[in-house]
Amino acid sequence: MIEDMFIPDDEKIVIDLHDMQEQEARFYLERAIDTAESKIKEIVVIHGYRQGQVILNMVRKEFTHKRIDKKVVPYNKGVTLIYLK
Repeated sequence: MIEDMFIPDDEKIVIDLHDMQEQEARFYLERAIDTAESKIKEIVVIHGYRQGQVILNMVRKEFTHKRIDKKVVPYNKGVTLIYLK
């Protein structure tokens, strides 16, 4: 998460998808990206990993959006970093 250290707090948002169903998590993440101000450069997605892989896989492998520049998997298995264009 070295890249994460260089993004100011006012240019990132944190989204917690714990305890959501896949469809609900997808909607919430898409809505967050759609409504994020242009100054937002990073979304920290907390999805967990011990209670199943459905949300983790959706975020890391399946989810796409026109504003996503790249996804980074840090050392914390329960988090995915999404960098926006």
